[in-house]
Amino acid sequence: MIVYLALGSNVGDREEHLRSALRGLASHGIKILKCASVYSTEPREVLDQPWFLNTVVQADTILSPGSLLKTCLEIEGENHRTRGQLKGPRTLDIDILFYGNELVREPGLTIPHPSFSERRFVLAPLSEIAASLIDPLSGETIENLLARCSDTATVTPVSDAQAFWRPSPNGPQ
Repeated sequence: MIVYLALGSNVGDREEHLRSALRGLASHGIKILKCASVYSTEPREVLDQPWFLNTVVQADTILSPGSLLKTCLEIEGENHRTRGQLKGPRTLDIDILFYGNELVREPGLTIPHPSFSERRFVLAPLSEIAASLIDPLSGETIENLLARCSDTATVTPVSDAQAFWRPSPNGPQ
């Protein structure tokens, strides 16, 4: 199944946490197919915290949606993610944006991610690697959702995908 995952970090060595997420996904049999540039993004909702680094990846997995969520949470834990303050600082956050074009509504898991279309820090990197992807809920392309996004938060590319991640037979470098 082709999936799209959003990665974010605003604590510690943010770029290393993102790279660690890529390695962790690969070690769990999740093949990274594409990786967007890394973006510096201002915090939303809880403003009194460090800025984030964010990216989005396209990956291939045989995991079910629930198993994929469990794996993402394990990788967050391996990167010392703690869940104290809601929307607060974190070493690593991995969100499942899309699981093919399936709609998933289970306790603790909603796919497509319920607020992805309201977040410029998700839409900008997602548009970079999948502009023509169609959101199965709205029927809109990611490019159109980004063009109409009302989120005015600063989202600035800081590292292109090739500088951040290179595909290799053995996983991310």
